[in-house]
Amino acid sequence: MLTFVLFHVVGGSPALTVLGKNATKESIAAFNHRYGYDKPLLVNTNKGESVFDTQFFNFVANLAKGDFGISTQYDEPVADILKRGVGPSLTLTVPILFGGTIVALSLALLCAAFRGGWLDRTVLVCSTVLMSVNYVVWVLAGQFLLAYKFRLFPIWGYVNWTYLALPVLIGIISSLGVDVRFYRTAILDEIYKSYVRTARAKGLSGPKILVKHVLRNSLIPVVTYIALAIPYLFTGSLMLETFFGIPGLGNVSLNAIHSADMAVVRALVVLGALLYQGVNLITDLAYAWLDPRVRLG
Repeated sequence: MLTFVLFHVVGGSPALTVLGKNATKESIAAFNHRYGYDKPLLVNTNKGESVFDTQFFNFVANLAKGDFGISTQYDEPVADILKRGVGPSLTLTVPILFGGTIVALSLALLCAAFRGGWLDRTVLVCSTVLMSVNYVVWVLAGQFLLAYKFRLFPIWGYVNWTYLALPVLIGIISSLGVDVRFYRTAILDEIYKSYVRTARAKGLSGPKILVKHVLRNSLIPVVTYIALAIPYLFTGSLMLETFFGIPGLGNVSLNAIHSADMAVVRALVVLGALLYQGVNLITDLAYAWLDPRVRLG
């Protein structure tokens, strides 16, 4: 409902957005008829026509069938455009998520193991520096230094895995500061609890306590934090895909905004909302499996 209101009511005339203000009445009428914008919004009161033959009910019915409409830019089904973009987006974002999570968790565990020491302070200072650098700076610096000056990576394109190495590296480094600090806080919240002291009294080693007990009990905030990034895996990274020429959904969405292709933008909004709802539901259900103290009653 919110998506429909934003794109069909508040957003103004799609025909004028695509065709421009100087478009003729005939071209506007033809555009509206082709894409169904000439139908009533909510209730059809025309004689001889179904009361449900409206923009809203057609929008909902098409969504239920996986039909996101026709792209005004490419003149093809939006679903086909999204299918082509999902693969490149996943090849970029999945390594960033898994690589970043493994590195950040490892550093957070080291900080917790040597909390208050020079290693902990060094990682915290570096994390703060990483958080302070703008995302665009990482992209431009990586392209200029690593790709252009030192010729270590390709600058632009999507041919094989080597073209993904630099954007994946930038994606991991740029998010490392926030991730390390969050995971460190979650682990330290558990490390001072009584069961850790009991485990030490029983003679368990520090690494075993950290990995087997502390890490497991701090998984709920960690999983919640990771789950919020999963919808981004499918909708793509707009910045990285645009700067590195990766034909994923992030690049598709930016091109759709520039060309006023509202069908594609609307589909990405709906897809992102559904993914967030689905992922949050699965995450809540996973809490009972991760922590025996949580029960779904």
